[in-house]
Amino acid sequence: MDDYLLSAVTAMRGRFGAEMEEFRGETTLIIAPERALKAAQVLHDEFGFDFLIDATAVDYWPQLEPRFHIVYLLCATAHNQLLRVRVPLNGSSPTLHTLEGVFPNANWKEREIWDLFGIRFEGHSDLRRIVLPFDWQGHPL
Repeated sequence: MDDYLLSAVTAMRGRFGAEMEEFRGETTLIIAPERALKAAQVLHDEFGFDFLIDATAVDYWPQLEPRFHIVYLLCATAHNQLLRVRVPLNGSSPTLHTLEGVFPNANWKEREIWDLFGIRFEGHSDLRRIVLPFDWQGHPL
């Protein structure tokens, strides 16, 4: 692991109780939902993770609880470093605070997650369907 990435991971573990996983040279932080917004802000402001490459969700039902994991892929462009952040959510009424204030392009990605998985993003500026027809009932994934 690069020294720059190591310093960010060490800080996240100490300040937010994040867990770290490393697989095939890729680093993932697992952060509790109530700490995700603040951790994203710190990664952005203090460690230069200035670009949200992608956001998606994984549904582990019925094999695992917490059922859902929100997965963000961040990039520190000045340092050419990638960091995956996973946020586990329980299966009953899954909600997470939006990251729009930190990464404006989270808007459409979070809309897609809500549309397909039914995971709500508190504070989102425009949480409405983006993939499915507006009159669609439920969330297919």
